[in-house]
Amino acid sequence: MKVTINGKRFEIPAGRTILQAAQAKGIYIPTLCYHEKIGALAKCRACMVEVKGSPVLNAKESPVLLTSCNTFVTDGMEIITDSDRAVAAQRFVIDLALSSGNHDCMICEKSGACELQDAAYFLKFEDKDFRKGDYPANIDDSSAFIRVDHNRCIMCGRCFEACNHIAVNGVIKTIDRGYTSHIGFDDNLPMGESSCVQCGECTQVCPVGALTDKKSIGLGRTWEVKQVRTTCPYCGVGCQQELHVKDGRIVKVTGMEKGSPNKGRLCVKGRYGYDFIYSEDRLTVPLIKEKGAFREASWDEALDLVAKKFKEIIVKHGPDAIAGVSCARSTNEDSYQMQKLFRSVLKTNNIDHCART
Repeated sequence: MKVTINGKRFEIPAGRTILQAAQAKGIYIPTLCYHEKIGALAKCRACMVEVKGSPVLNAKESPVLLTSCNTFVTDGMEIITDSDRAVAAQRFVIDLALSSGNHDCMICEKSGACELQDAAYFLKFEDKDFRKGDYPANIDDSSAFIRVDHNRCIMCGRCFEACNHIAVNGVIKTIDRGYTSHIGFDDNLPMGESSCVQCGECTQVCPVGALTDKKSIGLGRTWEVKQVRTTCPYCGVGCQQELHVKDGRIVKVTGMEKGSPNKGRLCVKGRYGYDFIYSEDRLTVPLIKEKGAFREASWDEALDLVAKKFKEIIVKHGPDAIAGVSCARSTNEDSYQMQKLFRSVLKTNNIDHCART
């Protein structure tokens, strides 16, 4: 498809929306409800652009305002993302969102990674046209790992879609209609009393500070942390994680949106069970037991001892006297190497996996 965006000609693959086409070309369009893995919700209306040459609403001649997240590009389409009409429509939506809750960037955990903040900065907001209402504190702190601040919720619908159609837990609901509408859990229970499994998928897709990870609150701003990709250690699936590290310590874990096989999804252990590595009870060096007591040893000494014992057992009792169990925290690749060691080197098929059944 040959399209024009802000006066520049581009070739865009068929089947792309205007928003996807603009993002692929590095052109920013404000959006709050759209997320790549959720798709077009067309709820927030922040992504309005001017379009000419579209069959939608007879826009072949005169430009019309359309939502870019669910309008597909067509050949010859002319798109203007920064016209006066488009910017006015974008500002109107963002202005309403800023006025509909307590969006205080100075003390919000999401500051620096907030998509509402990004949009307001891009549109050069200095003040709001709409008067902010009186919003008494409305925080749900009942769950183990997730904090819900209803006054920062913009009702974008992302958490609902993530919970119901990605994690498929079916916990998050939209309660009431109009001005009093809000997110709820099961039959409008506090999150901690609901059937929520605390997978954290909702916190990952939330564009503002309405849903945040309790364990990371106050431990580091977005610009203070370094993100390191790794593999989750809890099972052999191999979920890809991003460790948010500050001063050499993990302060938060998120799923890698582009990483396979999980595509950003994590279970409760993968997302929140990371602080076991800082336990004082964790073994940090190999131990060898002598005369009823353990002593520290080097890896070379410990591995040489294990190899020696294996050889002695095989000579005396045969290879089937040895058996191995691969840990569920091992990756598939590690488990493969272990079974290859037992079958090819030790010559026994006595190898199992603790999560096999």
